[in-house]
Amino acid sequence: MSDETAKTTEGMDAELIPIYVMGKRYDVPDSLTIMKALEYAGYRYIRGCGCRGGICGACGTVYRKPGDYHIRVGLACQTVVEPDMYLTQIPFFPAIRSSYNFEEISADATEVHKLYPELFRCVACNACTKVCPMDVQVMDYVAAIKQGDLKKANELSFDCIQCGLCTSRCMAEMAQYHIAQMVRRIHGSKITPRAEHLQTMVDNIAAGTFDEGIEKLKTMDEETMKDVYQNRQQEPHMSQEDWKPEDPSYL
Repeated sequence: MSDETAKTTEGMDAELIPIYVMGKRYDVPDSLTIMKALEYAGYRYIRGCGCRGGICGACGTVYRKPGDYHIRVGLACQTVVEPDMYLTQIPFFPAIRSSYNFEEISADATEVHKLYPELFRCVACNACTKVCPMDVQVMDYVAAIKQGDLKKANELSFDCIQCGLCTSRCMAEMAQYHIAQMVRRIHGSKITPRAEHLQTMVDNIAAGTFDEGIEKLKTMDEETMKDVYQNRQQEPHMSQEDWKPEDPSYL
């Protein structure tokens, strides 16, 4: 990040409060998120800024409040600044990620155990769960993987955004988020049953079922296409399992 970027005008009407970025004080509006406060202070993001919506995990931030020994964490795009907050960002953590040929591994949990033996160094301190900004039960999915229950681990780790903050606090020095990613890949590709309707649709595409309709769309002018789109039959807003379109040609 660079100190040369011009300050943003966002939050100019709010009260200014002091925050400390890597030891240096800045006065910023109290209504801003950490990310916007850094930009207000003159920093320019070149790393550690992704979706700005709390999804990508690129802006993991560590901070401490005055008079409090607790090290706290959050996402810079979601966490609002507080007076005298001491903070720094961790856009990347040098965690181990094992290499493997996904096509060659089986759906057995021992595959994960072999690649990440540090799983069994876990002492169940739960620091990983406490530090997670998404409230993922990290220690619980680690326990599920150790027990060979990949289905449970897949479900418990589903909301992980790969920020890596769990790894930064792990006494066993494991990369929980990389391990869970491998488990979800195995579960999605090798354990979850294939959807029959998906294969039917793939077969229909290969057979050219939709070629005529696609060609028709390609020859439409813009106004006609807008009319077709706006007057199409839409699915109901509330889920109805037995709903089907009046024209089932493209099912």
